[in-house]
Amino acid sequence: MAFELPPLPYAYNALEPTINEETMKFHHDKHHAAYTAKLNEGVAADPKLEGKSIEEILGMISSLPPLVRNNGGGYWNHDFFWKIMGDKDNRGAPSGKLAEAIEAYGGLDKLKEDFNTKGAGQFGSGWAWVITDSSGALKVASTPNQDNPLMDDAKDKGTPILGNDVWEHAYYLTYRNDRPGYLKAWWDVVNWDEAGRRYDAAVG
Repeated sequence: MAFELPPLPYAYNALEPTINEETMKFHHDKHHAAYTAKLNEGVAADPKLEGKSIEEILGMISSLPPLVRNNGGGYWNHDFFWKIMGDKDNRGAPSGKLAEAIEAYGGLDKLKEDFNTKGAGQFGSGWAWVITDSSGALKVASTPNQDNPLMDDAKDKGTPILGNDVWEHAYYLTYRNDRPGYLKAWWDVVNWDEAGRRYDAAVG
């Protein structure tokens, strides 16, 4: 097996009431596990992918079949998603260079508003993102399905700093069809220290 299902970095109920335990069990143990298994099928069928990291695979995704694109994206996106959220002891607030970048963007309220609008407006399934590049400027983007900004053919390329899953399996058990309500509540569980580390790494 080239890739293994990463464990959750906290208990299944650690994000309640924002995301309930039942959702986390289905999302991680069923959906993320399925993406992992199918990614491994795609990698096993293509010798040129042997030994490559998931980031390397995403960087050449335009030349690879849908099996690898969809499940490679699903594998990376979900690993990122779990880590960018935190239990009650790992949330905090923006600080350091990331806080400065958020202020330069227009402030946290504007970032949240733009992010939530992108997520709510993503037709069908997909993701909302806050990304950056070596300039340090923040940009809000969205991608369909399991695409992400690391893919070589992404419309908006960059390093993800925050990302939220707007597939219905991420929120339907609690929020039903209220995607905007889910997006608004999600900010309560953001792990800002982790986001700050990723921002610092991206801007060098």
